Amino acid sequence: APGFGPGFGPGFGRGPRRASRGDVRAAILSLLAEAPSNGYGLIKTIAERTEGAWRPSPGSIYPTLQQLVDEDLISALSEGRGTEFTLTDQGRAYVAEHGEEMDNAWNAGPDSSDREFHQSIGKLMGAIHQFRSGVSEEQRAAAIEKMDETRRALYKILAD
Repeated sequence: APGFGPGFGPGFGRGPRRASRGDVRAAILSLLAEAPSNGYGLIKTIAERTEGAWRPSPGSIYPTLQQLVDEDLISALSEGRGTEFTLTDQGRAYVAEHGEEMDNAWNAGPDSSDREFHQSIGKLMGAIHQFRSGVSEEQRAAAIEKMDETRRALYKILAD
């Protein structure tokens, strides 16, 4: 699904998915089992894997990374900005022993109808984003008309 791009304000693109600390921890460990990554890369990969349904905040990723370092499950490959992390031997053993927990981090999201709904919103936002620049006034006017029509149709569904 295309990204939402700048200008949609804070909170846009962050679905209602609120993961528990365990989910974030398990998701990080399972991704680092595949390849080293930095915090930003982890956030991006989680969002991609869940097709935008779950986009953890830096405020949940970075403290969890530090906690995993403190527990000697991961280690930093460098210092400073963009630091990549990798599993330690202890971390690899932990991931191997807790396979179900690692899988559950990805399954514990919205149920499939929720996921389809949020994916559909993501696709719609991607299309809307195309109208931000490089389109004619006629195209923009037609898009506004269609969005207003769609909004009214959605309210009608709720009224039924």
